[in-house]
Amino acid sequence: MNFQNTLEFAQELDENDELKDFRKQFLFPQHSGKDAIYLCGNSLGLQPVTATQYIKQELNNWKDHAVKAWHKTNDPWLSYHAQLTGILSGIVGAKQQEVTVMNSLTVNIHLLLVSFYQPNHKKYKILIEGGAFPSDQYAFESQVKFHGFEPKDAIIEVYPREGEYTLRTENILKSIDNNADELALVLFSGVNYFTGQLFDISAIAKAAHEAGIIVGFDLAHAAGNVPLQLHDWGVDFACWCSYKYMNSGPGGISGIFVHERHFGNKKLDRFAGWWGYREDKRFLMAPGFEAEAGADGWQVSTPPIILLALHKAALNIFEQAGGLQPLRAKSELLTAYLEFLILEINKNKGEELFKIITPANQQERGCQLSIICKRNAKAIFNYLNDSGVIGDWREPNVIRLSPVPLYNSFRDVFETGRILADAFIKIGL
Repeated sequence: MNFQNTLEFAQELDENDELKDFRKQFLFPQHSGKDAIYLCGNSLGLQPVTATQYIKQELNNWKDHAVKAWHKTNDPWLSYHAQLTGILSGIVGAKQQEVTVMNSLTVNIHLLLVSFYQPNHKKYKILIEGGAFPSDQYAFESQVKFHGFEPKDAIIEVYPREGEYTLRTENILKSIDNNADELALVLFSGVNYFTGQLFDISAIAKAAHEAGIIVGFDLAHAAGNVPLQLHDWGVDFACWCSYKYMNSGPGGISGIFVHERHFGNKKLDRFAGWWGYREDKRFLMAPGFEAEAGADGWQVSTPPIILLALHKAALNIFEQAGGLQPLRAKSELLTAYLEFLILEINKNKGEELFKIITPANQQERGCQLSIICKRNAKAIFNYLNDSGVIGDWREPNVIRLSPVPLYNSFRDVFETGRILADAFIKIGL
């Protein structure tokens, strides 16, 4: 598409947007008496208008039925989570039995590593992306130490080439091949939190399996953002949070994927709990753990119904929108328009004031653009915020902006570009 840097062009795109009315289903922070321009869905998604209604319903069920609500309401709590797995399986490209919702993200990383990181004296290393999100790094470090290894020896990090900001798939695959004899696990994110790079999950999974290595993914920045086909790609396991692109509230409940080929593997260790026990025998309270079929067998504790209600409110909007395919089409256009406007600023100023480090290839990114500000970065970020644009700051000089297709408009993107251009005049750069 031939983009134009005009309000009229942005308004025309909005008028032709079949998803434009979904914006009304979210609540925006206010700035100077109007909706702020919210481009921070990569960190925390907006609140659905229906969130209060869904929570109130479960509070009323608690009030009216108390313990009987586990069995007696229209949406009995005992099977409440099963209402979500059908929608989720479509979002992540899985069979419904391969997906469940439970706990929080890092807790799920640890629980899945109990099953899928089983090192021995020869194959004990984990291959990860250099610069993975700190919580992931801490989890990996503690896991290898728990097994008696030193992180500096057992964790292999793959970094971009000198002078580059993102990883080349060929380098990731080469690292898998070069270390195949010692690798027990390959564990990457789907989308790197800092650069916004979408990794080639299919290629990474294929290379790992050809070398006889288990492969998993942290999809915190990918789930609800980019198309996924976890089952068809053969991924062994994955997990994600729900509070970014899936708009399910701060600290919202997490989800996991376990490929069906592992369901019958009795040799897999797991940290078991009552809620992962066979549902048909759960209330017999018998000794000796028998896992529920599918991913549900990795559940541990009684599910938090209020968090599930928030998740249900948000996922129902995805279902109304027709799933991820139409959202992805709009997302590509929104992010490309933001990219165009930023590059226009550089062109008009005659220098690269903003360097976009997220891949230009749309197949290698989601909603997010990570932008290095070459001069007065924090002042520019503060100017955006003071002007009603809510983005995200990362030290030392990176602004992350993520136009989300469910609730952002092309006018949001146009106004952000205009404010970025104005910053150089207002701040005196």
